[in-house]
Amino acid sequence: MKNVLIHGLGQNDKAWDIVIKELPDIKVTALNLYNFLKNTKTDYDTLLASFTDYCNGFDEKLNLCGLSLGGILALDYVKKHPEKVNSIILIGTPYKIHKLLFKAQNLIFHLMPKSTFEKIGMEKKNFIYLVNSMGDLNISNNLNKIKCPVLILCGRMDKQNMKGAELLNKNIKNSTFKVVDNATHEVNVDNPQKLAKLIADFWHGV
Repeated sequence: MKNVLIHGLGQNDKAWDIVIKELPDIKVTALNLYNFLKNTKTDYDTLLASFTDYCNGFDEKLNLCGLSLGGILALDYVKKHPEKVNSIILIGTPYKIHKLLFKAQNLIFHLMPKSTFEKIGMEKKNFIYLVNSMGDLNISNNLNKIKCPVLILCGRMDKQNMKGAELLNKNIKNSTFKVVDNATHEVNVDNPQKLAKLIADFWHGV
């Protein structure tokens, strides 16, 4: 089984470092999504296509664990390739794009210095282009196509995504929803030890 960790916007693969250390008996791969966008168009469709090619390159089934953007990618992949996925974990993953919140977040990105984006490995203009390309995503579409076991997680202080997590749980069969204490949106950074235990318990059961 191939175990894959997928970071969120504003993160890179390093955001999983402590989680990986807490999973000594499980072999995992933490992706850097921005590597998929080098020397190519930096929009969501291109990212999804590259992510799909990566996942399709393995003969064994996948356990996908994604935070926010990573969760959206995992959902889009499993809807189209259910036979390739053994399980998915969704962390702080939205049920739909909130237009006003999305615009406010985008404005904040415009005001942030270029160095902030360079630290995660992406140019500011390319990062903003990626964000803009996600404005019309229909995340909640075709959730009935998901047949594999699903664990839905949300940080207790992640108020913006708590309702979305509940809706995902309601609309995805064979899903379980758990709240992670002492965590905001970036559960992998705020409470990596607890997250690692939840991941290990879930993966050992599927």
